[in-house]
Amino acid sequence: METSRLARRMAARFVAGDTLPEALAVSRRINSETILVTLDHLGENTSSLEEAAAYRDAYLLTLTEMVHAGIQGNVSLKLTQFGLDLSERACRANVEELVGRAAGLGNFVRVDMESSAYTDRTLAMVRDLHAAHGAVGAVIQAYLYRSRADIEDLARRQIRVRLCKGAYLEPPSVAFRRKSEVDRNFIALTQLLLDTAPYPAIATHDPRMIDAAREHAAKRGIPRAAFEFQMLYGIRRDLQRQLVKDGYRLRLYVPFGPAWYPYFMRRLAERPANMLFLARHLFR
Repeated sequence: METSRLARRMAARFVAGDTLPEALAVSRRINSETILVTLDHLGENTSSLEEAAAYRDAYLLTLTEMVHAGIQGNVSLKLTQFGLDLSERACRANVEELVGRAAGLGNFVRVDMESSAYTDRTLAMVRDLHAAHGAVGAVIQAYLYRSRADIEDLARRQIRVRLCKGAYLEPPSVAFRRKSEVDRNFIALTQLLLDTAPYPAIATHDPRMIDAAREHAAKRGIPRAAFEFQMLYGIRRDLQRQLVKDGYRLRLYVPFGPAWYPYFMRRLAERPANMLFLARHLFR
């Protein structure tokens, strides 16, 4: 699949290429449309500390090259990519080096959230690194019961949060099962973030969730520059253009790297509903 021309053509809609120069070229084009980016060098659940260190070095280079290229954006990473499954100490050292570099460059690192098995360790690391360096934020998933308490804690610490619905298959003991429940919690958490948190990011392609955020911000007199919407590269371009036209800040999550096939297969395997979502937007 990774060497198939047809598969690569399909993936090109959603992945910015295999290499950093390709990702930077895509980022320049996105920036030219007054849209910010967050670059994600694809990879997770590394199998060796050497592999984790290689990802660290790739991200350090990405931050440096983004500054040199004048790219308006930051980076996103997963802790299992940096070795969390192998050594929490080594993972922390890898991420801390990156966050320190980002702080020195006036940039920012977003630590993505993975399955609920990693939530406590992920948030603990973000809290520690933010206290030491700033320049790092977290992701909270609206389908987890615990998310309101997590947001309240992060907001008190002035840690920036990206809110998403969540894409992992979680047990009913920790997560809402029905879409209506997830949507209701997403709206409630969006309002909480807008009211209490520093520069929140609302990550969704759902027009109803976007409208709810816009309405709450307008009602509370929250300026459009005080928060941003986030979407995946290649998804809902029509909605992206409309948000920018309406004067809202928008950031696209731009994945790149040769590990695009495992990335998509994991997303589809974790939640079969993602397959319908992907197919619908491919045809769109």
